[in-house]
Amino acid sequence: MSENAAVSTTALKALRVVEAVAAKPSLSTLGEIATRAGLDKSATHRMLATLVVAGYVFQDEASRRYGLSYHVVSLSRNLLANNEVSRLTRVALEKLSADTGESIDVSILDGHETVVIQRVEGSQLVGVDFSVGDRSPLHCTSIGKAVLAWQAPGFIDEVLGGPLERHASGTIVDPLTLRAELEVIGLRGYAIDDHELSDHMRCIAAPIFERDTRVRMGISISGPDNRFTVEYLDSLRPTLVATTESLSTQLGGTPHAPDGR
Repeated sequence: MSENAAVSTTALKALRVVEAVAAKPSLSTLGEIATRAGLDKSATHRMLATLVVAGYVFQDEASRRYGLSYHVVSLSRNLLANNEVSRLTRVALEKLSADTGESIDVSILDGHETVVIQRVEGSQLVGVDFSVGDRSPLHCTSIGKAVLAWQAPGFIDEVLGGPLERHASGTIVDPLTLRAELEVIGLRGYAIDDHELSDHMRCIAAPIFERDTRVRMGISISGPDNRFTVEYLDSLRPTLVATTESLSTQLGGTPHAPDGR
């Protein structure tokens, strides 16, 4: 079998579509992607539908446009360090860590979970040991709730309609209670995890707004509950929110209330 005979033309088309989606920093229409990929709209739509299911591309519910998913982080963690968004985020994390002494994480929405994509270690000797690549549920973490509050109503309904597994004594497992919590988060601009993922941990998180897309990531600060009292979380809040607002501005986004709020 020759080398060319072993090549999958379907796979090549799918990769061309991925490249076409990634070629634009903001979201793209089906027609724009088809033109850049050199394919007809029908074939492009099939490829996009497959890539959405696979998790490498997402479709914004409001605009119906497509963007590259942060699922590709698992394939390109080292390359991500060269990304401008990543560079700006890293600078913000390092300053926030220096100001607070705490370890700081940035996580990205991926399906019904968030995944840690950047972490800066703080000077505190006792902390919570998260690592890049760690995944967390949306309903019982500060970062999960901070991102979830700014998603499309249909996506929120989907999460609330699924099983809300109890992880700790404070986990919110009632959909109506969680919906009310998301409303509050949308109004105040940050989220708290008070013994919701672990009975030995508290966290605070705030969303990051980017240009032309829904909230996909946020910054969180977590620690053991013997240090991270509710009062201490409140003292971290102004610096955290100031950091996410500044970073959002640098990324072309504007902090705003979720739909209908």
